[in-house]
Amino acid sequence: MAPKIRPQVIAIEEHYLDPEVLEKTGGRAGGTPRARERLADLGEVRLKEMDEAGVDIQVLSHCPPGAQAFDAETAAAQARGVNDRLHETVRARPDRFAAFATLPLKDPAGSAAELERCVDKLGFKGAMVHGLTDGLFIDDQRYWPIFERAEALDVPIYVHPGPPHPQVIDIYYKDYAEKYPPILNAGLGFTLEMAAAGVRLVLSGVFDKHPRLKIILGHLGEGLPFLLWRIDSTFADASRGKFTPANFRGLFCEHFYVTTSGFFSDPALLCTMWELGVDRILFAIDWPYVDNAPGTAWMDTVSLSREDREKILNGNAKRLLKM
Repeated sequence: MAPKIRPQVIAIEEHYLDPEVLEKTGGRAGGTPRARERLADLGEVRLKEMDEAGVDIQVLSHCPPGAQAFDAETAAAQARGVNDRLHETVRARPDRFAAFATLPLKDPAGSAAELERCVDKLGFKGAMVHGLTDGLFIDDQRYWPIFERAEALDVPIYVHPGPPHPQVIDIYYKDYAEKYPPILNAGLGFTLEMAAAGVRLVLSGVFDKHPRLKIILGHLGEGLPFLLWRIDSTFADASRGKFTPANFRGLFCEHFYVTTSGFFSDPALLCTMWELGVDRILFAIDWPYVDNAPGTAWMDTVSLSREDREKILNGNAKRLLKM
């Protein structure tokens, strides 16, 4: 019997931390001290854990807040420094690393220019943005030049969670946040923020203006695949009164991709496959916030055909990110 050949594994939401961002945030970026230590490692520890779990390539992205931490006046120049340092890491190990750019969103025009520089000059695969910037969601029209540039470059924008708005924290979570801190992030807060961001992007009209724009959401779509039928049905019914869009589900399925980052659930994956199709799902782990091994072990056992498993583990990333 011929030996079983393991599929290549490309994980596309794997984070790191740049020292200039850490300094700008007063040492708070990255989460816990242990997370910050691991985020800062772009060598021995990271590669060892990738090898142990069978991860061949990480697409590196800056953890929140990335270049969104920088002040508008200096953000573009500081983002260039962060991205140039990441490029050096990728250039040293192109067999193991690729990259998403971090963008200085407080300077939207500078963000569009930096995206183009990172893709054309540095070979980056797109960009990752995090949550709110000065209280604004990413669908705000001042950010549309970034989407215009992403469409022209044919690269995706990965919309990643950030902390909820302070007023949301005060109204929704403060009663439980002290005793149960995860309610502010992956326990609930991140999911609700990103589900809102995804819905807002569809409603904003940005896909009418940029019909080839591609958006990635992590964590199996932040709950939206499960909600698609209900959202679409509600908007379609309301469209009789000139309410739009009447085809929410179609727009979402046409423009969004999702990843498995930090969400290793068979039922959730199958729901997502039924709603979006397997070609829209990419493998990710969310290292170091989630360990590598559970992610690859799950993909070894989840009930998928060999073809579908390979699409999720590497084929869809190769196609979308041109790897």
